[in-house]
Amino acid sequence: MIRYRACECSSLIAVLMLPLLALAQPPCTRLTATGNPEYPPYLWRDPQDPQHLIGANAELLKRVGKVLGLQVEVLYGGPWSRAQEEVRSGRIDLMAGYFQTQQRQAQMDFIQPAFLHVNSVVWVRQHDAFAYREWADLKGRRGGTLVSNSHGQQFDDYAKANLQLEAVPGARQAFEKLLLKRNDYLIYEQYPGMALVRTQGWQAQLQVLEPAVASEGLYLAMSRESPCNTPELREQLARKMKELAAGPMPERLVEQHLERWRQQAEAAP
Repeated sequence: MIRYRACECSSLIAVLMLPLLALAQPPCTRLTATGNPEYPPYLWRDPQDPQHLIGANAELLKRVGKVLGLQVEVLYGGPWSRAQEEVRSGRIDLMAGYFQTQQRQAQMDFIQPAFLHVNSVVWVRQHDAFAYREWADLKGRRGGTLVSNSHGQQFDDYAKANLQLEAVPGARQAFEKLLLKRNDYLIYEQYPGMALVRTQGWQAQLQVLEPAVASEGLYLAMSRESPCNTPELREQLARKMKELAAGPMPERLVEQHLERWRQQAEAAP
């Protein structure tokens, strides 16, 4: 009986010590992030170091990390669909730019507010444009999109119920399908599309229809499986993102990195 009570006490002490052990764990000093690697000027692979991503989102996140005393490394996590899985699984801590949907909210913690807003638009061949004023005008036509891509909860729901969208892994493949007349239109973000079209010399072959399909906020999103995901860190990130989103810095970074992408593309062989 005495031996049983001693064991019971030891177990009780261990349980009581758990909160203290958690508090004793050192705070995270390094965060990893990733995102869509075909997303200039927001994110793209560094030509000098292809295992890392550069762009407006990467620089903004690194500036936030510096203020908070964190080292932030923005990694190439593979194609867009795989990059999302890397964050969901916790192998990478953060998504550096994510549209918010119900499904994604169930998987990750979004840092409020959005730091940028991005237009998703309808891309068509120059000589095969059609009358477009609203989503219903896309019905009955073959459309293209990217695997695991979102254009906002409302459009995603409408498209699933009403549109014929075929998803492919990469942006270049999606545009090539459009040019080969395998699709009638492509839903893709405006700036990243412009950057790709310019570098490929497709300006005379493609155009954008107005109005935009959607204008959605880009957020930081933290994996719920990340060991760095704590209420304290999320609060610190949210406070700094709110401060930056209220100023001109995010838009300035987009302009600077659009020019940086253009210069890199022109210098490439």
